[in-house]
Amino acid sequence: MSETPLTAGIVRGSPARSLSDYTAAGGYEGLRAALKMSPPEVQQVVKDSNLRGRGGAGFPTGVKWGFVPLEEPGIDPGRGSLKPKYVVANCDEMEPGTFKDRLLIWGDPHQVIEGMIIAAHAIDANAGYIFVRWAYQEGANRLQRAIVEAKAKGLLGDNILGSGFSFQLHVHTSAGRYICGEETALLNSLEGRRPNPRFRPPFPALQGLWDRPTLIQNIETLACVPHILANGAEWFNDLGAGRDAGTKLYGVSGKVRRPGTYELPIGVTTRELIEEHCGGMQDGLEAKATIPGGASTMYMRPDEFDLPLDFTSLAEADNRLGTAGVMVFDNRTCLVGATLNLEHFFAQESCGWCTPCRDGLPWVEDLLRDIEEGRGKAGDVELLSKEMALIAPNSFCALALGAEGPVRSVIEKFRHELDEHVHRGGCPFEPPALPAIGGAA
Repeated sequence: MSETPLTAGIVRGSPARSLSDYTAAGGYEGLRAALKMSPPEVQQVVKDSNLRGRGGAGFPTGVKWGFVPLEEPGIDPGRGSLKPKYVVANCDEMEPGTFKDRLLIWGDPHQVIEGMIIAAHAIDANAGYIFVRWAYQEGANRLQRAIVEAKAKGLLGDNILGSGFSFQLHVHTSAGRYICGEETALLNSLEGRRPNPRFRPPFPALQGLWDRPTLIQNIETLACVPHILANGAEWFNDLGAGRDAGTKLYGVSGKVRRPGTYELPIGVTTRELIEEHCGGMQDGLEAKATIPGGASTMYMRPDEFDLPLDFTSLAEADNRLGTAGVMVFDNRTCLVGATLNLEHFFAQESCGWCTPCRDGLPWVEDLLRDIEEGRGKAGDVELLSKEMALIAPNSFCALALGAEGPVRSVIEKFRHELDEHVHRGGCPFEPPALPAIGGAA
């Protein structure tokens, strides 16, 4: 049994793993095991594995599956299951600094498909959709080819492997907005509506896609499921390095020697990730800060680099693992400018549904830009803090709450950089030198 189950079959830069290669390595054995169990039994195995959602929230996966009713409320169970029901895989992945799911759909799409079929059996769903980021067209093509392969071998479609269970699967390419990663906005987008978040309750587990019970899971979460069913819950628990279970895909960007995606035991530290797996910082640079889980999480200082990068440890440190998109900032990088760049993204990606986010985030961006470009005044940092405290709690969905993360933490942990900008009347950091064009003069 591999200690890197999600990536063991992926050869980077090569075509996606074929069905024959996937099955030769034990692929679809998890599905075969699941089809011999009842849906509640499959859910219990996933609960016992302590798998937590890899899309950002870290909610216990098996518990989430249990929210989807297996029978019509108030109806005799002998009359059959509540249909139609849906499983939706979220591969929107537009969070800055996050690129882990791309590796999975490019390199081993059958792993994702098998996970979706198992999840569908666990909640007795009959149809599913893989919602793919607009820029991942090649990934969508690879998923579609894998679906055709699986159907041809009786692994997908009607009467899967003679079990009597049927499941139809489709690929849907997003039109391309960050808000589509929010699960209810994703559902509206799938239905052809404007992708605004929905009021909750009702929650998608009871009233989701086309008002039917729906399970929505991240791609990486689903990719873990076949291995859990094939190897057991105890095996998955033992893979973790600390207080959470399994492995985790850490996507590392910044001026490290070897940026990229690493599958490691969940709970690896930032220091180990940078120094051992990424080969340290590039020559002449030191790590000044990181963001551990994509753009919507909080900065970490070097004195926090020995914290385990897992859901539990980071929550106790008032941070979040998020997507484990680790952005490394070196000592020559201006964190005010970096935060401005992130806030520009959040401001332009607001769906416009609620006033605090629609109007407040551009205002925060403008205030940060004034500080960065030398127009900052005494009191602006306090004003920035107050503004974010008003925007995030009063917005309709979590987009503004995510935008608050880098702003709040740069104020709390790197206040001196903001103050220096205001005092000096501009950014004290030298802009990076541009590469020469056309060779030496």
